[in-house]
Amino acid sequence: MGTKRVAGIIAQVVLLLSSSYGTTGEEVCDSTLVSNLPPSSFRSSSQLSSSHAPGFAKLNRREGAGGWSPVTSDRYQWLEVDLGERTKITAVATQGRYGSSDWLTSYLLMFSDTGHNWKQYRQEDSIGSFPGNTNADSVVQYKLQQPAMARFLRLIPLDWNPSGRIGLRLETYGCPYTSDVVSLDGSSSLVYRLSPGPRRLSRDVVSLKFKTVRNSGTLLHAEGEGGLSLSLELERGKLLLLQLRQGSSSEPRRLASLGSLLDDQHWHYIAVERRSSHLNLTVDKHTERVQIPAEFSHWDIKQETVASKRNFHGCLENLLYNGLNLIELVKHKDHRVTGNVTFSCAEPVSIAVTFTGPQSFLKLPGTMASTSAGVSMGFQFRTWNKAGLLVTFALPQEGGVVWLYLSEARLRLQIHKAGRTLLELTAGSALNDGQWHSVELNSRRGRLSITVDKEEGGSAQAIERNCECRNPFNVFQGCMRLLTLDNKNVDLIMVQQKELGIYSNLQIDMCGIMDRCSPSRCEHGGLCSQSWTIFHCNCSDSGYSGATCHSSVYEQSCEAYKHNGNTSGHFYIDVDGSGPIKPQLVYCNMTEENTWMVIQHNNTELTRVRSSSGRNQHLVHFNYSTEEEQLSAAISQSEHCEQELSYQCRKSRLLNTPEGSPLSWWLGGPGRGHVQTYWGGAQPGSQQCACGLQGDCLDPQHYCNCDADRVEWTEDSGLLTHKESLPVKSLVLGDIQRPGSEAAYRVGPLRCHGDKNFWNAAFFDKETSYLHFPTFHGELSADISFLFKTTASSGVFLENLGIKDFIRIELSSSTQVVFSFDVGNGPLEVRVESSILLNDNRWHRVRAERNIKEASLRLDELPAATQEAPTDGHFHLQLNSQLFIGGTASRQKGFRGCIRSLQLNGITLDLEERARITPGVRPGCPGHCSSYGSFCQNGGRCVERANGFHCDCGLSAYTGVFCHTEVSASFKSGTSVSYTFKEPYELSRNSSALPSSIYSDMTLRGENVSLSFRTNQSPAVLFYVSSYYREYLALLINKHGEDLEVRYKLDSSRDVEVLRSRVRSLANGQLHTVTIRRLTDSVSVQVKIHAHTHHIYRSFPFALICMNGFNSLFHFPSTGSDDLDPDLARLGSVGFAGCLSVVQFNSISPLKAALLHPDTSPVIITGPLVQSNCGSSASANPYASENMVIKFHEKPKTINEIIILLSVACVAKA
Repeated sequence: MGTKRVAGIIAQVVLLLSSSYGTTGEEVCDSTLVSNLPPSSFRSSSQLSSSHAPGFAKLNRREGAGGWSPVTSDRYQWLEVDLGERTKITAVATQGRYGSSDWLTSYLLMFSDTGHNWKQYRQEDSIGSFPGNTNADSVVQYKLQQPAMARFLRLIPLDWNPSGRIGLRLETYGCPYTSDVVSLDGSSSLVYRLSPGPRRLSRDVVSLKFKTVRNSGTLLHAEGEGGLSLSLELERGKLLLLQLRQGSSSEPRRLASLGSLLDDQHWHYIAVERRSSHLNLTVDKHTERVQIPAEFSHWDIKQETVASKRNFHGCLENLLYNGLNLIELVKHKDHRVTGNVTFSCAEPVSIAVTFTGPQSFLKLPGTMASTSAGVSMGFQFRTWNKAGLLVTFALPQEGGVVWLYLSEARLRLQIHKAGRTLLELTAGSALNDGQWHSVELNSRRGRLSITVDKEEGGSAQAIERNCECRNPFNVFQGCMRLLTLDNKNVDLIMVQQKELGIYSNLQIDMCGIMDRCSPSRCEHGGLCSQSWTIFHCNCSDSGYSGATCHSSVYEQSCEAYKHNGNTSGHFYIDVDGSGPIKPQLVYCNMTEENTWMVIQHNNTELTRVRSSSGRNQHLVHFNYSTEEEQLSAAISQSEHCEQELSYQCRKSRLLNTPEGSPLSWWLGGPGRGHVQTYWGGAQPGSQQCACGLQGDCLDPQHYCNCDADRVEWTEDSGLLTHKESLPVKSLVLGDIQRPGSEAAYRVGPLRCHGDKNFWNAAFFDKETSYLHFPTFHGELSADISFLFKTTASSGVFLENLGIKDFIRIELSSSTQVVFSFDVGNGPLEVRVESSILLNDNRWHRVRAERNIKEASLRLDELPAATQEAPTDGHFHLQLNSQLFIGGTASRQKGFRGCIRSLQLNGITLDLEERARITPGVRPGCPGHCSSYGSFCQNGGRCVERANGFHCDCGLSAYTGVFCHTEVSASFKSGTSVSYTFKEPYELSRNSSALPSSIYSDMTLRGENVSLSFRTNQSPAVLFYVSSYYREYLALLINKHGEDLEVRYKLDSSRDVEVLRSRVRSLANGQLHTVTIRRLTDSVSVQVKIHAHTHHIYRSFPFALICMNGFNSLFHFPSTGSDDLDPDLARLGSVGFAGCLSVVQFNSISPLKAALLHPDTSPVIITGPLVQSNCGSSASANPYASENMVIKFHEKPKTINEIIILLSVACVAKA
């Protein structure tokens, strides 16, 4: 806050953070509270006899019958203790009735300040029951996780010894509670004025407790300089922190919202701690850090006022400002504090009743239905459920039944009579919001009306229509209070004492509503909704999944996407999985051997800078497409990162000399970046450019080309690869002011490859070997993911133990993985059964998650198995031993095999680092092709790498990271491609130097030929293969109806054989695929065409040479061309216009060689050849297929030379 300020605190709300509840310090607080109380301090629901009275229920006492026992042993009994004043209670102990078989096995604890409006004490905010005794004499003590401040304690038996009855002795432990209280009636106020003068506090703290039955009101309003103010306000039972500006017509800006159901007339703790740039806002046990606007950084408070806008009705307790008790100052009439308050807490008594479940009901004697004046009824209710029956009663005079119920969170009324609906009425909306809603029902002189929250919902005259008269309504779960019949209050205490009406499964004199969405258990922005018993998280658009939106739906790196079989594109990556860092959209480039993650910024183009005499420097900032936290994590996780930094210059120096001050620099690294004085291609701190490192700068006296200060354009560029300095955040160019100075800069996108976490692995070669890590902390949410491969049929992957709690994941059999744990409710197991063996030495992925709603286990891509958690059970996982990986603490059932990429709550455990120093465990795990080799398509070969694999596409007609990208080209009529084998005498002279993949098997006993084409031309030759012995294979579209023809001449002494497809119009611009396969004397031709499939089988009785061709266009060289078939020569002279794609002849891909490796392959290209995606299946229609099978008699011959020509433009003459 400021140096001079006047702080006004008008008591209505909370202020700023305090370090304790009520009393301060860590004093011992375990004194006995019950043993010295008189009998009048004890009350009970009933007593079996005077010797079983509640006053005898003192621990270790034997007076009377040795304890308290009620008349009837059921769950409606209770024992109450009045401690005389509000006391700090820290523990409770129970004991059975002395010398009997009567004791409790479980019970509930209730606390109250007034003896009414009880509040149930819950462990971990969920568990309602406490463990009791196992015999009559032993003492079971339970220390409260959070102390309770109360005057009255009530114990409600839940279960007892089945061979006895309810019997109880008890003790509570604690200490006195210091409490200064004031009441505010809506016009009361409290103002605190600070002494003027400088103040040098590192923080300001205001804290208090409050209770109220109103759900709205202003607690604190602090005004400061410039008309700025902060306000703490109750709105619909929540605490809001608002920013306001005096004189502004705009709505207040909400900075934070915390808490819920704060109008329950129980004490709630609020604190606000102000630091330089943020506030810590605390409500009860939950704290939220709030970033305050920049204009508040030097804000001086002039006055703080409570209840300045809307009056606060309720009580304040222990109001502290920086440790100063302001209520005590008011009591002593200190001049610094003024206010008109009452030093007590006057509480209205309002008896509520809770309908807890399906068996809950309350039946009251009906007097109103018989009155001639009509019907009058009123009550208030609150619930989270959208539906439930509220009230039903009969109308004896009319002979009908009234049903008043909730449906779709609206109040509805129906009157049924004799199978007909006589009347329908609807009122209100969104009545399941947990707020108190008032209902009034009145019927006078044939007119029925319903009023909800003082607004009449409607009225109706009698109507008639058929109905199914049954009870279609859900039971009501919620609270009711202020119940009136015929304008008379219903005494619910008389109901509790069974003096009025009949009830079952009710909690009387308390409202047991809980807000399961405050604080929200939905993570990562998931939206929480709830019913009376459960909550639900809507994870839509959050990027996360699961019952609490805990687990990311995205992979953590481009490397992971690649190993899921994805190809290049934009992907969301979540670098920390279930951690707090949001997913980020990046481009994954998978066209190279390394998988690159590319992150763009706002200016990756070459940008020109001209001289300007009015400025000395040119400053550029770069804004990246991801947030700072995402950038840092992505860089840290990658194995290598780089960013291009280029400077083109003319009369514009760059770094000057290493000894002098640099003229230009850049800022890079985390945050705003650190000043860097080296350039792309040089080393950090060198104040050099790449040429200085290499020693080839234009001027040997300088270490950058631009520092030569030439009038000609020159350049300094290179890659920045020091990860700690990346990315480039800003660029400062300092030599641009001189006349004639010109420059241009370029900062490329950030590029990173490798994922250190994805391949982090360890190999466990013994069942007794394991790795250990610090205790896993996943109290409320725990997710574990890893990959494994093994040849063993069982073994424990992971185990962490607590005193009672534990968590374990194991391979229980060769087809089953089990996730087991215990958080205090007893062991639970989730199992997934696989239809395939899991000990197949292939990678399998396991993902386990446990949260307060459920546990789930997923194996590979199988459906997840789930196990729901108890709605009223323990949910904190409390572990204290070391985390064992690959084994257990007892070294039994250890795991043999590999575990990789082990992550706990998004954090990767470094298995390799720990394995290097652990006997029996080796870092890393080779052998990935068995798992990922299937990603290599179209004949691609999987090649092992230390971290991962690589697809070798050398023998495939395709290219790309998975050999999945077709290689296509657009041909003009004058374009051809020829691929030539060596002549026979060359083969014999230099056979040892021939690459087997190109020149082997010159004697062809079979061949595989395939290609795709699209064209509008006919006739046209697509593909031609020939030998030096005048044998050939040709594939063409003829001029007769555009049939596809395969021509074979495999014996020079015989005529050519022709096989024609029955499918016409192949020159229709559609993509078609032809495959020709021959093995000895059998040839099959498959034509994939649009819409349908044909099969043709034929036999040809001739001897053939062992040679095959593929669907492409080929042409002979001049030698031997005199023997070329005249018809083929004529068609070849026309040329081919269209598209050819993925052309392959056995292991040879002539079109791929021509397009990608023209300088190192035996290809001849004639005319323009343009690579395109014209053969992409994405642009083609769906295919069917036609098959043609040809039978030959085999007579192998040697092919001395094969020339494969694609799209022949003309036929050369000898």
